[in-house]
Amino acid sequence: MDLLDSMQVYVHTVEKGSLSAAAQACGISATMAGNHLRTLEKRLGMQLLNRTTRRQHLTALGEDYYARCKEILRLVAETDAQAQNLQLAPAGKLRISAPVTFGTEALMPALSVYLARYPDVSVDVSLSDRVVDLIEEGFEAAIRIGQLPDSALIARPLAPYRLMICASPGYLARRGTPARPEDLSGHECLSFSPAALANWRLYSGDDDGLCIPVSGRVQVNNGQALRVAALHGLGIVLQPAILLEADVAAGRLVRLFPGHDLPVRPMSVVYLQDRYRSPKLRSFVEFLVERFTDG
Repeated sequence: MDLLDSMQVYVHTVEKGSLSAAAQACGISATMAGNHLRTLEKRLGMQLLNRTTRRQHLTALGEDYYARCKEILRLVAETDAQAQNLQLAPAGKLRISAPVTFGTEALMPALSVYLARYPDVSVDVSLSDRVVDLIEEGFEAAIRIGQLPDSALIARPLAPYRLMICASPGYLARRGTPARPEDLSGHECLSFSPAALANWRLYSGDDDGLCIPVSGRVQVNNGQALRVAALHGLGIVLQPAILLEADVAAGRLVRLFPGHDLPVRPMSVVYLQDRYRSPKLRSFVEFLVERFTDG
C-alpha cells in the first residue's frame, strides 16, 4: 500500500473519530481503511490506536505519529502546488515600484524584452524615490537603492548603482577643466535638492578617498533635470552612470576624473516571500537578476 495514502487515512481517522468516517472522507471502503491502519502499525511495530466498540484513543506513539503525518502531508501538498505553479505560464498584472532615474533609464527599456518574453503579463510601474509599503500599497515587488533595513521582505541583489561626474564641453571651455578632485571646490557643482551632496567623495586605488566640499547656485530635486542643467552648461553634475553615459558617448558631456572611483550604492529587488510562488512575480524577479547583475 502507498505510505502517503495510509498516512492520509490515519490522519482522517484521528480527526473524524472513526475508521468509517475516515473511509468516507478518502472515498474508500471501511475495510480498506482498516487495512491501511494495520499496514502502518505493522510497519512501525507498535499500535497507534486503542480501539473499543465505542471509542478509540491515541497511544503515546499514535499522538506523535499523527503530528508528524500532518506535517509530512502538508509539505507534500505544498510541494505539489509549487510544481503546478512552475508549470503555469506567467500571466496577469504586475505592480512594481522603482526609483525614478533607474525606472526611466534602465527598467523601462528592459520591459520591452520582458513583455515580449511573457505576452500574458502586463505591468503597472510606479516611479518614485520614496520607500513604498508593499503590503499597504499593493505592490508585488520594489527596486530599492541603498542599504536595506531588516524586514520580512526577501531581497535579491542587483548590480550596484554607479555614479559619474560630468560637465558639458561648453562649461569646461568657459570655466576650465578641473585637473584634481580638489579643484571642484572652485566650480559650479549641481546638486540634488535638498543639498544632500554638499560633499563628493572620490577614491583612487586603495586609499580612504577624498571628501571634497562642493557648492553651486543650482539645486534641483530631479536627476533628469540635473542632467539637462549640465547639458546647458550650468555646472558639473554627479549622477548615476545610467543617466549620463549616453551623453558621454555622444560627446554632449565629458566624464571627469576617470581615474578615480566614486561610491557605489547597493541595489536590490524586494518582495514578500509568500508571493514568490506567483509565476508572474517569479518570472519578473528572475528577469531582473538576469538583466541587472554584473557578469
